[in-house]
Amino acid sequence: QVQLVESGGGLVQAGGSLRLSCAASGRTFSSYAMGWFRQAPGKEREGVAAISWSGRNTFYADSAKGRFTISRDNGKNTVYLQMNSLEPEDTAVYYCAVGFTEPSSWYRDYDYWGQGTQVTVSS
Repeated sequence: QVQLVESGGGLVQAGGSLRLSCAASGRTFSSYAMGWFRQAPGKEREGVAAISWSGRNTFYADSAKGRFTISRDNGKNTVYLQMNSLEPEDTAVYYCAVGFTEPSSWYRDYDYWGQGTQVTVSS
């Protein structure tokens, strides 16, 4: 059974940094993209960043460009999201996702999802 487990969320002041991790297990994820989405209260789920199996192709939402960096370690089946210069607007539940797709911001492209980790940025 596929399982995605996120970690690294928490409370941080504006301007601070967090690093999210997501460990995947239960199958081989060769050729699968891994991505991060977020959902704030009352808002739709938003694709934040995604990365291809090789790491050569990435996607970033405009809100993440220049502040967030996605990376992956295929040996550990783990994807990371380094978030710098955090803003109160980044407050949301962050979800990890895996899909047989090119890096994409469309949630329907992803087959497996984690339970989410809360990120709260105080002003």
